[in-house]
Amino acid sequence: MVAGPAAADAVRRARALPTLRVGLHLVVIEGPAVLPPAQIPELVDAAGNFPSDQLRLGLRYAFHPRARKQLAAEIHAQFAAFAATGLPLDHADAHKHMHLHPTVGRLMLAIGQTFGLRAIRVPAEPPAILARCGTPPTPAARALHAWSALLRRQARRAGMRVPDAVFGLAWSGHMTRDRVRRLIPHLPPGVSELYFHPAAARDDTLARLMPDYEHAAELAALLDPGLLTALQQHGVERTCYGALP
Repeated sequence: MVAGPAAADAVRRARALPTLRVGLHLVVIEGPAVLPPAQIPELVDAAGNFPSDQLRLGLRYAFHPRARKQLAAEIHAQFAAFAATGLPLDHADAHKHMHLHPTVGRLMLAIGQTFGLRAIRVPAEPPAILARCGTPPTPAARALHAWSALLRRQARRAGMRVPDAVFGLAWSGHMTRDRVRRLIPHLPPGVSELYFHPAAARDDTLARLMPDYEHAAELAALLDPGLLTALQQHGVERTCYGALP
């Protein structure tokens, strides 16, 4: 999140870890914008923050010409802010998966390509795999999986690298060690992304926006020595977006 209050610190840490692959987490909902409010008044409040109302924003992005023009300008500004860090752009995704919105997805792909974007997340969590892991998919999860096919088509037409599956949607904020170990034997063929929200501690922002997330437990899952062993036992090769063919 290039406009986030800790962005500069995150960039400093990323520069100290040259093998870390970093992507742009595009913010067009529930977060700060890069451009000042006067330039994007149809999108943000007086403090420069996007609202949290996903339905209202989705309708505005789809049917409001001035909002779409300002949205394109803000997306361009966020890619430009990432480029200004000097970090290689490994991939892009969007806060609350807002790039599943056809307008946001189209703009992210088109603008991103001008900044060297070559890979994006398509948040598609196969319902059958969830069921095998003891989490029967809800109707909403099935609908989301079906809807993600549109973004996949957009991305492939743009020549983007995309994962075949993404895990961490149904268990968002609760990717604990036990759940990750349960998932590994059921990973489908192809490329799967496992995504987390790890943190060493909670602060007021995390408590307000993610009150039930198990941030520390997710960090513990990532640091679990048995995780590498489990991946090796099941023939899972670790990779990153930039290394995908």
